[in-house]
Amino acid sequence: MAFVLKQSASYKWPVTCRLPVDGGRFEKQTFDAEFKRLPQARINEIRVEAQRMVKAAERNELLDDGITDQSIAREVLVGWAGIVDDDGDEIKFSDATCDQLLNVPMVASAIIEAYFDSVVGNKVKN
Repeated sequence: MAFVLKQSASYKWPVTCRLPVDGGRFEKQTFDAEFKRLPQARINEIRVEAQRMVKAAERNELLDDGITDQSIAREVLVGWAGIVDDDGDEIKFSDATCDQLLNVPMVASAIIEAYFDSVVGNKVKN
């Protein structure tokens, strides 16, 4: 297959979140994220920012420059499928619902992990 230089502005990729539940266990929940197709230069910047965040966390330090898991996830996430309300109805992507999703502990980190899996070529695990 020939390489197509002009790519779509976004693509869908699965995200798996491990959320804590009663009994000291985790429950896997999944949805399909729609990620913005960023230029390589911006991906490199985000990777450096993410590595800096991890190193700071390992030293139990807080960064005061406003870079968070949520801000990185907000930059790359432009849509989704498979997120539902209590009644099982699909929740549409909007700024407000994105903020609500990114406020759930561990979800922004799962989105970032899935995004980096997608840009470095890691296969989706079954």
